[in-house]
Amino acid sequence: MDLFLRNADVFDGTGAPPLRRDVGIAGGRIVAVTPPGPGIDAGSVLDLDGLALAPGFVDIHTHSDVSLLHDPGGDSKALQGVTTEVVGNCGYSAFPVHPERHDDLTDHLARLGDAPTPIRWDGYDSYARAMSAAHPALNVAMLTGHSALRIAAMRNPYRPATPAEIADMARLLDEALAAGAFGLSTGLTHTPSALGDAAEIGALIEVCARHDALYATHARAVAGGELEAIDEAIDTTRRAGGRLQFSHLALNDPARWGHADRALERFDAAAAAGLDVAFDVYPYDASSSAMVQYLPEWTQAGGPAALRGHHREPAWRERALADIRTGFFGGIPWHWDRIVVTAAGHRDDLPGRSVQDIAARWDQAPEEVLLDLCAELGSAVQVVLHYRTEADMTRFLAHPLAIVGSDGNAQPLREQPDRPHPRAFGTFPRVLGRYVRDRPVLGLGEAVRKMTSAPADRLHLTGRGRVALGHAADLVVFDPATVADRATFAQPRQAPAGVLHTIVNGRFVVRDGAVTGARPGRVLRHGR
Repeated sequence: MDLFLRNADVFDGTGAPPLRRDVGIAGGRIVAVTPPGPGIDAGSVLDLDGLALAPGFVDIHTHSDVSLLHDPGGDSKALQGVTTEVVGNCGYSAFPVHPERHDDLTDHLARLGDAPTPIRWDGYDSYARAMSAAHPALNVAMLTGHSALRIAAMRNPYRPATPAEIADMARLLDEALAAGAFGLSTGLTHTPSALGDAAEIGALIEVCARHDALYATHARAVAGGELEAIDEAIDTTRRAGGRLQFSHLALNDPARWGHADRALERFDAAAAAGLDVAFDVYPYDASSSAMVQYLPEWTQAGGPAALRGHHREPAWRERALADIRTGFFGGIPWHWDRIVVTAAGHRDDLPGRSVQDIAARWDQAPEEVLLDLCAELGSAVQVVLHYRTEADMTRFLAHPLAIVGSDGNAQPLREQPDRPHPRAFGTFPRVLGRYVRDRPVLGLGEAVRKMTSAPADRLHLTGRGRVALGHAADLVVFDPATVADRATFAQPRQAPAGVLHTIVNGRFVVRDGAVTGARPGRVLRHGR
């Protein structure tokens, strides 16, 4: 054997209680799971007495589409025990690509918070090859983004699609799924995905259904309509015959805080009626996105260049400011002190400051700060919105249909001027430490299931997500007594405590709490 792990408390990923086991690895796969026995000849032997051994965590909701090209080590996730990143969420993906619209797709992907990335591929296969050539530390599974489909199929994606354009999107999606993409994602508060109606989305879900692929949706967020957005996602998926993954379930409208049970009733009813449905959640009471997302939808048409060209035109500007004052997403009220800039391009003086603080310093109205920053810096301006409650979040997290997903990019730990959401650095240890051990809403076995076999099963990831003979040796070793997140909103770039080893395809990417520099990750393909 290449590696023999002795005396571990093995959580197999199914939710079952732990069993004391020895686990042997050879050729990147698990070849032995046995009761503790005598020593064995292996290239490396580790005694894990008192430590938990689990399948590596499958992060079902990430935005590492280009961050792993910039920095393939993926330190922020590897140090948490993540072994597989699922990219292409919220309608964003790096494919398909129209040869004349590389710049449009580059601008769109920049909303994920990474530096603009030149498009040097022409579709799923060549993007997958580019990702493989980067030699990521983690495995990568890909969804196809609805916004990317619109950009590829429509000369102007900021309008309703014609039947011919919908047919072209369906063809592009079918090609990506046949090549190995795991499904479709929409971002129905993100333009241009937000311009798609139920008929357009349904036609694309039907393509997924033919491939038994997953439909993941960042649903519409309309003031007073978050519960109705769940209904839309369920109804559209049911009519199209698909499988639904509802992305990062949360209640962001203050008018809906405390209504978690009303949201969960909808998922319970859908599951009872036979729909294949689940949702993911991350363990924080704040969200994060590009600031431009919160502008009125019509102001985003044409991308950053159009915004820069219009924002000083008096009539255009007054209309935009008037719409902003009514709230975002159709009327969710602004709490400017709860909206904090996390990145702002070359403006190193802004991260960590609220819009209210910046407005006072600049002697401007907050809505003017919002508009002017987006016009000046485009997608480089990222924000955190403290617009959720922990009570709602924990209610979602504890539900049997919930899966843990970070909604964060894989990033390096090295210090930078930005202050990204700590979910990129602490999601999985935070669940294990805060919500299993310290403020328990979950048992440890169930928490591990939500991070391993549950997301693997949703994606139909074969041979991963469990500690079982023949499965890929994607594993994490942690100390249940000390595991904890250390990333904060003020200082996010901090490694967690208590995660000792992360193993990807049989090789250590983290050993004794430190990254090793190994890059054994693979691009995973649906059905293969």
